[in-house]
Amino acid sequence: MSQQFIPAAFIRGGSSKGVFFHAKDLPADRAAIDPILLGVLGSPDPNGRQLDGMGGGISSLSKGVIIGPPTHPEADVDYTFAQVSVDRPVVDWKGNCGNLSSAVGPFAVDEGLVRAADGEALVRIHQVNTRKLIHARFPVRDGRAEIHGDFAIAGVAGTGARIRLDFLAPGGSQCAGLLPTGNAVDVLDIPGFGPLRASLVDAANPAVFVAASDLGLTGAESPDEIEARADLMALLDRIRRTGGVAMGLAATEDGVSLANPRVALVAGPTAARILDGSVLEPAGHNVTIRMLSMERPHRAVPMTGALCLAVACRIEGSIPQALATRGTRPEEIRVAHASGMLTVGAEVRRDNAGWHADSAVVFRTQRRLMQGAVALPI
Repeated sequence: MSQQFIPAAFIRGGSSKGVFFHAKDLPADRAAIDPILLGVLGSPDPNGRQLDGMGGGISSLSKGVIIGPPTHPEADVDYTFAQVSVDRPVVDWKGNCGNLSSAVGPFAVDEGLVRAADGEALVRIHQVNTRKLIHARFPVRDGRAEIHGDFAIAGVAGTGARIRLDFLAPGGSQCAGLLPTGNAVDVLDIPGFGPLRASLVDAANPAVFVAASDLGLTGAESPDEIEARADLMALLDRIRRTGGVAMGLAATEDGVSLANPRVALVAGPTAARILDGSVLEPAGHNVTIRMLSMERPHRAVPMTGALCLAVACRIEGSIPQALATRGTRPEEIRVAHASGMLTVGAEVRRDNAGWHADSAVVFRTQRRLMQGAVALPI
């Protein structure tokens, strides 16, 4: 045979899609998994379309998930995430996808890895990349995860069954702590630009937050507008890499991965036109964000990026905290992004040792799109 077939499922989780595998169906060595994921997703593709694979040509549609038995005493399953580059032969294992996290619990129930009675299920997930725990709560009917419901999320057509994700103690997912430098704001020396204020925060995934106005931007620019400016894209990558070194993610800027940290342009509430053509009213949200990773602007804010932003908005003195307005419930942050508005929650406290994030909460939907086996050329 010229192709190998590997059992898998193709699933939308939140505003991302990915190929889900059982750990038993893949090699144990990540280096041996890399070429499998590249072949399955269709990377590298110099045309940026991944037509010869399951990927969709953008980072949010070029992902792999591996589910296996738990290695943590307080978990029901292990969940390992892989971000696959579209145009390079690169698989990044260093972070998590918050959106695809929403599909892990339903996958575990549907595949018989976790038994759940009808009603609300709780699946305790060990996120292997970040060594953190996630609690997923979702409805079950007839022994399978329910997909029908009235919950809508920005960037996804229609509605589905609501999934609650509680990210427990999300601080320090890849860095030494929630604030890797110990500061709510640092001043980075950006090559070719000069000093720039930034908040370096690691909650669920590490991110470099900068005020859009400090770069002469409004924060309401569309992903296409950002990507059309080669000078801006290059500057944002330099900011991201400089921030990554300051956060301790790499010793040099060249050593910083494509996926993390993410870089985010932050602004206060704005009347921004989103991708469906409508305009978000400033009174309907607390903060505006445009986020980039894998050298591309996201068309919807990555879920872990929104969680990190929510945590940052509750850290006194941070750039997001200074720009965001206050709602009636301070633990809830309404985030405006290129595809709409998202509400996330964060429980943050400060003691003599500094700032701590106890939890971050978000609600998503998911749906299994296909199951069977994916073909890998051999």
